[in-house]
Amino acid sequence: MTSLIDLFNELVSAGNGVIWGKLLIYILIGAGLYFTIMTRGIQFRFFGHMFSLLRGSRSGGEGISSFQALSTSLAARVGTGNLAGVAVAIYLGGPGAIFWMWMTALVGMATSFIESTLAQAYKVDHGDKTFRGGPARYIEQGLGQRWMAVAFSVCLIIAFGLAFNSVQSNSIAQAMDQAFGIPTWVVGIVLVVVVTPIIFGGLRSIARVAELIVPIMALFYLAIALFVVATNISELPGALALVFNSAFGLEEAAGGAVGYAVAQAMMQGIKRGLFSNEAGMGSAPNVAATATTSPNHPAAQGFMQMLGVFFDTLVICTATASVIILSEPALQDGDSPNGIQLTQIALSEHVGSWGASFVAIAILLFAFTSLIANYSYGESNIEYIAGERRSRPAVLVYRLAVLAMIMIGAVAQLKTIWNFADLSMGMMALINLIAILLLSPLAFAIFRDYERQLKAGVEPTFDPSQFPKLANKVDSSAWPTPPRAESRD
Repeated sequence: MTSLIDLFNELVSAGNGVIWGKLLIYILIGAGLYFTIMTRGIQFRFFGHMFSLLRGSRSGGEGISSFQALSTSLAARVGTGNLAGVAVAIYLGGPGAIFWMWMTALVGMATSFIESTLAQAYKVDHGDKTFRGGPARYIEQGLGQRWMAVAFSVCLIIAFGLAFNSVQSNSIAQAMDQAFGIPTWVVGIVLVVVVTPIIFGGLRSIARVAELIVPIMALFYLAIALFVVATNISELPGALALVFNSAFGLEEAAGGAVGYAVAQAMMQGIKRGLFSNEAGMGSAPNVAATATTSPNHPAAQGFMQMLGVFFDTLVICTATASVIILSEPALQDGDSPNGIQLTQIALSEHVGSWGASFVAIAILLFAFTSLIANYSYGESNIEYIAGERRSRPAVLVYRLAVLAMIMIGAVAQLKTIWNFADLSMGMMALINLIAILLLSPLAFAIFRDYERQLKAGVEPTFDPSQFPKLANKVDSSAWPTPPRAESRD
């Protein structure tokens, strides 16, 4: 049994070495830079516009509003990656990993816009005043490659429904054990009991829970982080210098280990950055497609999801990094990359023993909402593969499998789970990035249409008939054609 586990770990490690060491990092950053250039810096030029869209984002009629879609995607994004993942990145890659997390987020904002806009354009009416969509649908409809769409869906179901939910429950269990001495198996049972009625309640139930919990938990956590920074303000310039020096190997220059140090910082920062904000991974488009957008245009949800990347990495991950880097004893005391416990130790250095308990409660809320949002991604892809009518038995099996993985994750070893999550995440991201690069001309045309209407002083409205590439590929129930339009593609 032990030899089989060792063999599995070796295969997973080899797969990660190929995907992360030779392929994905370059494609991820390259695609983000390409989208940034082609949109003339959309994440910078439309930075204020992203926030302005929040004003009307809660109006979604009886369906899922733009704000609920944003909250649900943030529920999946804001979780283990923001607390445990940041700590793992710093431990394995040094403080410089945070710089590469920032870079991943900046270019990732443009990537997130492209994939979420495409998801909205190809969304389909689910018949219950909500919509479904995501990479599987835009791969099949836009590229005509169902096999590729099914491969993506399978990777997503494995990654989010199984691997990532194991990671989330593991972090919750470890934090509760560290702070309160609660056995991990007890935490696992409690999580299963609490999650069950929510996932059996459907996507609207998940959206309502996310809309309630996500803003509150994020504000409380940021308030504590700001307090830590304020009380250590004199040390902040030194901490920032440490991040930049470490990112480019200046700290290791004297020892001749520059290349290795920079490579580790880049790999860990980009890997954990992607795990946290999910830009380009193809996960957030699944929930982006469910929204009734305001204004009624695919690009509107693209901007909302771009905002999600900003909040997740440039705000919340930075808050965690500040807590850890400003606590030098925590970095010195850590004897293993057990992420969440390192974050607990660091916060306790700043605020006292209650810091560990606060992080435990924060990760409970962060990771709990990630559990239910991750589940929703998998459900929509099972419906895609099996078809809505035939998907009920498959969805039931999936729900039971998710609950089992939550329990297993609570008591399993962290390293094995993180490695498996990295591999499954890398495979689905690779498929999605190839797809959105091929479909990007359409996304650029939709963006130009939105920008043109904004400059004309009118509220952007989407007319699919004006885009020849969407001919016979758009669900008319999701995007009815308004009268009178001129071709824009």
